[in-house]
Amino acid sequence: MPAFTYTARAMNGELRTATVDASNRDEVLAQLRRQRLNLVKIEEGVKKAKTTGKIKMRDIVIFTRQFSTMINSGLPLVQALDILAKQSENPVLKEVTKAVVSDVESGNTVADALRKHKNAFSDLYVNMVAAGEAGGILDTILMRLATFMEKNDALVRKVKGAMIYPGVIMSVAAIAIITLLVFVIPVFEGMFASVGLPLPLPTRVVIGMSKFLKSYWWAVIAGFAGTGYLFKQYYATPGGKLAIDRAMLKAPVLGDVLRKSAVSRFTRTLGTLIGSGVSILEGLEITAKTAGNRVIQDAIMESRASIAGGETISAPLQKSAVFPPMVISMIAVGEQTGGLDEMLSKIADFYDEEVDAAVSGLLSLMEPVMIVFLGVVVGGMVIAMYLPIFDMINAVQ
Repeated sequence: MPAFTYTARAMNGELRTATVDASNRDEVLAQLRRQRLNLVKIEEGVKKAKTTGKIKMRDIVIFTRQFSTMINSGLPLVQALDILAKQSENPVLKEVTKAVVSDVESGNTVADALRKHKNAFSDLYVNMVAAGEAGGILDTILMRLATFMEKNDALVRKVKGAMIYPGVIMSVAAIAIITLLVFVIPVFEGMFASVGLPLPLPTRVVIGMSKFLKSYWWAVIAGFAGTGYLFKQYYATPGGKLAIDRAMLKAPVLGDVLRKSAVSRFTRTLGTLIGSGVSILEGLEITAKTAGNRVIQDAIMESRASIAGGETISAPLQKSAVFPPMVISMIAVGEQTGGLDEMLSKIADFYDEEVDAAVSGLLSLMEPVMIVFLGVVVGGMVIAMYLPIFDMINAVQ
């Protein structure tokens, strides 16, 4: 279907420009007449601007809050979206918003227009907007959605931030070890060879590692790359993802962080959806897709099947052995009292603090572990190189 770019004048004299898909010019003219717009010019075959690319979560949060404020102030949807498109600093989001404006002007709902742009708006976002439009509380839903995204983004950054420090330390350690093996050890090897003394076993091992790395560095790189590729391929399979995700949840300390962050994300997402008017079955399906862990996802989908069969949500969650007893009990109370959304939000607030404590505990434990690791590896290599020197000094005496 060809694209048409038009410029038209509204009843108040304002000029509007947009790009729409239509079978022919007559269809575009019909759309303009329905919107009470007077055509100024129209061009066929103009390529649409790029609407795919990376959009930061912060940009979506600002967009959502501003959209909510403008709707609450009484601005029409199209005018509010048009203002957002003009003031957006992200070029991809700007073009996405322009496309949304065009679709809404053509008679689509905001949710249907947003659904076309998966790179910007998730299923959770679209479903909440749809619920807000149906209930006539779009401004309230958008404000709630912005708050949810901010808290969820903060949670993700906490967990990722916990991984940065050990990642940097291990990278520095790897560079130091490679530098020693490639540049420093060969100098000692030449010195020992000139003396002709027999070398201790630790020294021979380190020199062998140095020779292997210098001669077969390509094999080492290929081995790491191959291992990474195989791991990625295995993780892409349903069985592999389930096995790895289960192992990560059982890992010491790290598993506690991942479990608590998963519980927080699950409860906040589901609570926000239910509180916004999304049905619990649809809310569970959306929440399962955003779980980030196959074990959690399976438990949520089992809960969905349980509810569809007329049972409770809490029983399947308890069987998964992932959710703590307190969470199960509070969800069960929320189901019985009819305040499940409020109860889920309370659990999420509690576990946000628990994630902070778990991340702090993880960093406190990893720091001494990494120091000991560096001391053993680097210190062991240095000592291995000095052992022959001690033998040389004894031989001279």
